Amino acid sequence: MTTLAPPPGTGAPPRGRAAFGFALRRAVPALLVFAAVRVLGVVVLALWGLADGKSALQLLSARWDSLWYARIAEHGYGYTLHLGGGKVHSDLAFFPLLPGLERGLSAAAPLSAGQAGLVVSAVASLFAAWGIFAIGDLVHGRRTGIALVALWAVLPVGVVQSMAYSESLFTALAAWSVYGLLRGRWVAAGAFAALAGLTRPVGAAVVAAVWITAAVTLLRSEDRRALPRGRMLLGVVLAPLGWLAYFAWVGVREGSVTGYLDVQGGWGNGFDGGLAFASFIGQRLAGPAFPAGLALLVGVGLVLWLYAAGVRQRQPLPLLVYTGVVLLLALTAKGYFGSKPRLMLPAFPLLLPLAVALARMRTVRMVTVVSGVALASAVYGAFWLHGSGPP
Repeated sequence: MTTLAPPPGTGAPPRGRAAFGFALRRAVPALLVFAAVRVLGVVVLALWGLADGKSALQLLSARWDSLWYARIAEHGYGYTLHLGGGKVHSDLAFFPLLPGLERGLSAAAPLSAGQAGLVVSAVASLFAAWGIFAIGDLVHGRRTGIALVALWAVLPVGVVQSMAYSESLFTALAAWSVYGLLRGRWVAAGAFAALAGLTRPVGAAVVAAVWITAAVTLLRSEDRRALPRGRMLLGVVLAPLGWLAYFAWVGVREGSVTGYLDVQGGWGNGFDGGLAFASFIGQRLAGPAFPAGLALLVGVGLVLWLYAAGVRQRQPLPLLVYTGVVLLLALTAKGYFGSKPRLMLPAFPLLLPLAVALARMRTVRMVTVVSGVALASAVYGAFWLHGSGPP
């Protein structure tokens, strides 16, 4: 794989301390767009909550998975909930980086674990937006980078970016790992991949991107002696350490090599090649919930079409590998199917074909489109969080 050059039109970017400021200044428009969309989402959620008698703070920080993360932050691992039907919900299903950060922040500041989770998510979402912009900018230019961030912000499930969930933290780490691969920064890519592997099970997608990119780079190189093989090897070794460490720790704690998989099985989760999801869609298509089934089918088709469009667009290998594994894990898993859109939230490279098209629009039209979709996303997010099921 050829390392990509600096973003078009930047010339030679500064090095050392000046590089950080240069990159941040270049990303400011994208970060402002992202922040504006997220503020809109929180404002709409708060107004809806006033009408419905619910607290936006509680909806964002103290429901569903947020409660599990907060409990781990406050008391450590070891809580198990026994439900009917043989389901056993263990907190070992949740990876440790987010609750660890919540614990540290709540110890240093007058915040509850849930409130600390909101702070972590807010900061991480900005770093995620920055990483997403950096990738779009590097591959297609600054305007596309801004459009890519805007599209990621206005996704229907974008409200999760403002919740005390791990998606924003994971996406930030994954984006910067992939960016490191695109720039040939192997050690940084491996280090970010290791941290991503401590955040969510889908950290395996980042590991796959590092490993496959390294293998292809070696195979395609005409002069392997010119490659930074020591840094490549270190990045490859670092990448899976976080993911493997947590799997091993749970395995030792549970007394089984398959301990983590057994924990997920207790939640009704696992991988069956997508059979359960296909059956779920088929049941709706065959019954009174036909419109919902059709919408799900169209949604899956759109996701696959976007991935195919990325392939036709000849996206760099790290993007295709990372996105492909995220989609594979999301679409072939069984469990609570309402969470699948959230599970695909980190697959931001899917939006690159749309970002390229959006960037070609005139600025006024681009702003109009993004504003309209952002408002619709904010309303949908408020509706979603006021529902009964977890996102």
